[in-house]
Amino acid sequence: MQNRGLVKFFAILFALVSIYQLTFTFVADTWEKKAKAYAKGDPMKEVKFLDSIGKQKVFLNYFTYNDVKGKKINKGLDLEGGINVTLQISVKDILKGLANKTTNPAFNKALDQATKNQKGNQDYIDAFFDAFAEVANGTPLASPDIFANRLLQGDDGVNINMSDKEVEKVIRKKVDESVDSAFEVLRKRIDKFGVTQPNIQKLGESGRILVELPGAKDVDRIKRLLSSTAQLEFWETFKIEEVGNFLLSANDLLKKTEKTVAVKETPNTTKNDSLAKLLTDSKDTTAAAAEAGPLVGKMVAQGGGPVLGIYAKKDTAAINGYLKRADVKALMGPALRYAKFVWGKPVNQVNDKTKEEEETFELYALRGNRTNTAPMSGGVITDARDSFDQLGKPCVNMSMNGAGAKTWEEMTEKAYTEKGFIAIVLDDVVYSAPGVSSGKISGGNSVISGNFDVTETKDLANVLRAGKLPAAADIISSEVVGPSLGQEAIDNGINSSLVGLLLVSLWMIVFYGRAGWYANIALAVNLLFIFGVMASAGFVLTLPGIAGIVLTMGTAVDANIIIYERAKEELRHGKSIEEAIKASYGWKGAMRSIVDANVTHILTGIVLLLFGTGPIYGFAITLLIGIATSLFTSIFISRILIDWSIAKGHSLQFSTNLTKNWFTNFNVDFLKYKKGFYIFSLVVCIVSVASLATNGLNYGVDFVGGRTFQVRFAKEISTEEVKEELAKVFGSAVEVKVFGNPNQLRITTKYKVELSGTEVDKEVNTVLYEGLKKHFDASMTYDKFVNTYDGKELGVLKAYKVSPTIAEDIKTNAYWAVLGAMFIVFLYLKVSFRKWQYSLGAIAAVAHDVIFVLGMYSLLWKVMPFGMEIDQHFIAAILTVIGYSMNDTVIVFDRVREYLGGRTKGSFNQIVNQSINSTMSRTLNTSLTMIMVLLIMFIFGGESIRGFIFAMLIGIVVGTYSSLFIATPVLCDTISDAEHKRIEEEHNQAD
Repeated sequence: MQNRGLVKFFAILFALVSIYQLTFTFVADTWEKKAKAYAKGDPMKEVKFLDSIGKQKVFLNYFTYNDVKGKKINKGLDLEGGINVTLQISVKDILKGLANKTTNPAFNKALDQATKNQKGNQDYIDAFFDAFAEVANGTPLASPDIFANRLLQGDDGVNINMSDKEVEKVIRKKVDESVDSAFEVLRKRIDKFGVTQPNIQKLGESGRILVELPGAKDVDRIKRLLSSTAQLEFWETFKIEEVGNFLLSANDLLKKTEKTVAVKETPNTTKNDSLAKLLTDSKDTTAAAAEAGPLVGKMVAQGGGPVLGIYAKKDTAAINGYLKRADVKALMGPALRYAKFVWGKPVNQVNDKTKEEEETFELYALRGNRTNTAPMSGGVITDARDSFDQLGKPCVNMSMNGAGAKTWEEMTEKAYTEKGFIAIVLDDVVYSAPGVSSGKISGGNSVISGNFDVTETKDLANVLRAGKLPAAADIISSEVVGPSLGQEAIDNGINSSLVGLLLVSLWMIVFYGRAGWYANIALAVNLLFIFGVMASAGFVLTLPGIAGIVLTMGTAVDANIIIYERAKEELRHGKSIEEAIKASYGWKGAMRSIVDANVTHILTGIVLLLFGTGPIYGFAITLLIGIATSLFTSIFISRILIDWSIAKGHSLQFSTNLTKNWFTNFNVDFLKYKKGFYIFSLVVCIVSVASLATNGLNYGVDFVGGRTFQVRFAKEISTEEVKEELAKVFGSAVEVKVFGNPNQLRITTKYKVELSGTEVDKEVNTVLYEGLKKHFDASMTYDKFVNTYDGKELGVLKAYKVSPTIAEDIKTNAYWAVLGAMFIVFLYLKVSFRKWQYSLGAIAAVAHDVIFVLGMYSLLWKVMPFGMEIDQHFIAAILTVIGYSMNDTVIVFDRVREYLGGRTKGSFNQIVNQSINSTMSRTLNTSLTMIMVLLIMFIFGGESIRGFIFAMLIGIVVGTYSSLFIATPVLCDTISDAEHKRIEEEHNQAD
């Protein structure tokens, strides 16, 4: 081998760099274990401990903990536990804002059509421009009442002389700027939230932002923090005496059309005498209930001052509906013409009649105006701090800029003079509505007080400091993983890795003897390089990533097997060991096959990388790194060891006495039986297609949208019982399956998945808790059931939500990924082999494999004891199968090309059969190694990746079959008879 010294130098350097990089992970993990021991399960204490040592030197008396933490291999949520959400910034809202909230009918119709017609994986802004082109009817985008408005004037804005294409460029830029702004706002919020190693990234140009918070545990709080737009406004309010007559008139009107309810006993706190008398006189009797009417009868308690009434959560939707009715709004009169009805923040209080605590909301009426804009917005806030008021209750202190201070002084002076109230409204929720009792407030300082706890004031101050989002941020997918589940995943991953490594290493020693030891040393170096690259590049390790590493162990020896098998052939042809080694490592030996096989594998890995997200992205990263490092170690490290062994005079036969004749002397006429294999494969494909048409596939929430919960109970539980109970509370179809152990269930539902918002998510969690709490003891509270914490063993261990919008995109990506991988490999093989017949044979084999795997999943998903869902993990498995199927096929095709282009005598079919037989040892060896590794992963890898591994296991088996019995026969059958005859004549005339 030329340049052996240079290769040694770089190998040693790379190894030292890898060890150095991995040391940071070891040091960081050591300190994080100390933090956990100190915190004793308190996440805030853990974060404070790590913050306190952030600037402390902990490594080599030079690197601080923050330096070390930034260089460690980070664990994904499936290993660390935590919360992952994908936020969709509303491009529709951004466009409305850029158009200055225009009422132009063409513009608004285009917005509605874009929402309805948006295709999977299509950006909303593209859908909008397509829709506007259809409905514009001559109206330009640069119309003064659309985008050529005062808000977009300026050098980089829109003017009325612009074409639609020119306007599109400007609007796309403005939308991107708004998404960038949202990204920065969210980053500031996360930075102050207090979790280690947060990750936030934009997902292409889709307006989506991925947020990962490893170690975060308070599910509802985090979702609320991320999705809050922080639209802070200050409004004057109506007093109850100003609205009371309208409420009574509306109540009388509603009596005629709405069903009345019994009224609870409530204290009289209002100053509106008529309303008070109606509430006092109407208590429990049916007659009194009929007299009360819907608006009054649903009150849990009366209001006072700016509060119009207090209602239970279950009645707020009905009240909203009443107040929006045209006949009710007609009663408002000129004084209330622009009144804006909003609710306060939820408050738990005990119902006087039932003596049970329930969530209630206060109703307010804000003094709106023609433009529906607040007198003062949160843009004037320069600082916000959580604090305590004079009574020791948590509050938020705010500071304003000069313009805000002046407006605030005017508003407070008016409120003091008129004995009015000012509502502090965040995202259309009234947080407090204080009166002003001591004159105008100067200086621009104010306080938000109310029914807060310390955590709420910290979060409120955080979002106000970070600023408001430019548009609504909907959570379109989320995943919550408990830390105990993450530890189980780590244990499973380590177990499968160790057992897989041990078996592969043992097989190489048994089969190849001394050369097997060298391959194992190269394998160990390969693992070091993989982790070193991951640490250096800051990649995240996930459970599928561990699967990728374990899979790499099976493929890392593949190049060695190809080389060793070629060396054995050369030795059988009478060459010396030195000549055999040189020939096997040459381009005409094993190198061409290795390059072709790995390029096809790399191409499918790149497709997986481009279309995969989250854990699948991690799988693709480790797979690609593994391919690159295994090529280096197999070709160079093992070669150095082999050359060293030969120089030392060691006997090197690439086999042992036991395995010397294994997988040799094959003389099978594969092409003789091709019709039988064609028929068999055709029958399998027909059965698979028929099953797909009738039995279908078990689509996961990734593809259809929905919510999945992994819930663990204290003892074994009946799936039918749970399904029946949850069907009652969810009111929709619920799928309940045992997941791993009999005391663990996977619950899937589409209940309200099309709706977004933290309140909806909390409602679903509450419904699930109420439906299952009887199966737990009394200590299982809602917070314990839903939130994650160290040592959690019962309740929701993992929760996953995908909205229909992103599910459609994932499905579209999956289709393109599979088709794209097949097309790219087809092109590569066409270029490499220079005959389309090779590409066709390979694609026919791959298509056969994909149909076979899909058919197996369709036939078995209802009966197998583990999950067989069609989701992102399954698509990753299919793409991996494509890569390995191509790998096998290319090795056979390379030998066919070599023999057809050489001097091998015989008929065309005899030459092809010799080609296949000569590669059987390599084919069987590699396939057996892969199957062995996959079986270990299937047994020890954990329930969450069992279906994923099963797909690859089937794929490897059928891929080996198709490379021998489908790809090669198709290649032969598509080469013309004239070409057959030409090759035969040429070979038989050779010396």
